Amino acid sequence: MPIPANCLSSAKAKDGTITLTPVSKKSLDDTLQRLGKVQRSWVLASGFEARQGTFAVVTGKTGKINRVLIGTGAQSLPIENPWWLADTVKNLPEGDFVFDSNVDENSAETGALGWCLAHYVFDRYKKPPKVKKRRLVGLPKTPCASVKRTASAVSKVRDLVNTPAEDMGPSDLQDAAEALAETYGATSETIVGDDLLDMNLPAIHAVGRAAARGREPRLIDLQWGPADAPKLTLVGKGVCFDTGGLDLKPSAGMRTMKKDMGGAAHALALAELIMASKLKVNLRLLISAVENSVSASSYRPGDVINTRKGLTVEIGNTDAEGRLVLCDALTLACEQSPDLLLDFATLTGAARVALGADLPATFTNNDNLWRALEDSANTTQDPLWRMPLWAGYNKDLSSQIADLSNVGGDGFAGAITAALYLQNFVKSDVAWAHFDVFAWNKKPRPGRPGGGEAQGLRAVYSAVKSYLSI
Repeated sequence: MPIPANCLSSAKAKDGTITLTPVSKKSLDDTLQRLGKVQRSWVLASGFEARQGTFAVVTGKTGKINRVLIGTGAQSLPIENPWWLADTVKNLPEGDFVFDSNVDENSAETGALGWCLAHYVFDRYKKPPKVKKRRLVGLPKTPCASVKRTASAVSKVRDLVNTPAEDMGPSDLQDAAEALAETYGATSETIVGDDLLDMNLPAIHAVGRAAARGREPRLIDLQWGPADAPKLTLVGKGVCFDTGGLDLKPSAGMRTMKKDMGGAAHALALAELIMASKLKVNLRLLISAVENSVSASSYRPGDVINTRKGLTVEIGNTDAEGRLVLCDALTLACEQSPDLLLDFATLTGAARVALGADLPATFTNNDNLWRALEDSANTTQDPLWRMPLWAGYNKDLSSQIADLSNVGGDGFAGAITAALYLQNFVKSDVAWAHFDVFAWNKKPRPGRPGGGEAQGLRAVYSAVKSYLSI
């Protein structure tokens, strides 16, 4: 469900609007002194201690709620964490709310984002619970519009990833890209099925050729922006369902594989955010959309497949398909020598073993780019973690009969060898970053329900502006 547009507004507060006051443990005493005697007694009697995620309502002389104290724990203003308000939203009554006058612009903007994302519900297949009508008002027009764009992009990732493969196949990803192109005046072309072979995209074709009719593999190519602007290319792994191929996954491993197009979801959402914000870039979005299915035409362990770059690849495991569909798209991207190349993929379980579900493993060949990413991740509180492109592990991708193997020989350093595999298809003079994301919340948290999730999206968007000096 799209986040309700009316949950956030730049309209001015009117009589009856409820004030939201963030209170840290350090500022609790001062806040209590600002209240009237009866109000102060009520708050103390309620046991409010400003712990994070707690709140206390304060009533005026008429008995109506006119203020809500939001506990932020150890966090004092300014607050960069976007989730400080999110946990309280579901417990608030209906009405209009406004931030206290002591809330700085940055804390208000981050709090407003958490407010919006706390309204997200995926209701395509299930009747949603009745939602109280709550509106946050008083945010200036510019940050209000920015928050709405960001919340919409995060919501898009969640919606795309949460949608089951039955309704989110390669053609559905194509539809999503074409709808985006129509909205923002971009162009979109798609190469489908055996045409991939004619257009020299053999690795994408090999992975997806076993899918049923109507779910053929494809390469989606969206372009937007002036030709003389900095060239930014986004590449997304769109494996709409991953059985593992003939190296079949066990049932437990296959259960959430509808999310294996999470990289494509991130790339699509970032493209939307860029276009909606009218960034001055020459944007290209490439999505390799396939279904890694099992049939008589499946590619096999031990096969040697060609790639667009001309490198041959021996298939050590058909469940390492994501790097195969990405390598053709990366080669195609580099033929235009972009100023910045970013790819997103739910690529390896090894990244999750190393960093857990919440930290996207980030690989880059450019230290200046990493500095921009790291600074943005810290500023937006949207974490990224750099991992090494350790050249010493390249030998693990060697093959006796082909230029490369698609897997490392011993299973060690799986996230690194996957990134090294991709690096073979990226020009050395192209600034490139690869994001190995989980795209999923294993359990609900404030503003972040269980299921599909955008990870690193806000940080990367900010870093794009910084790195390209936009």
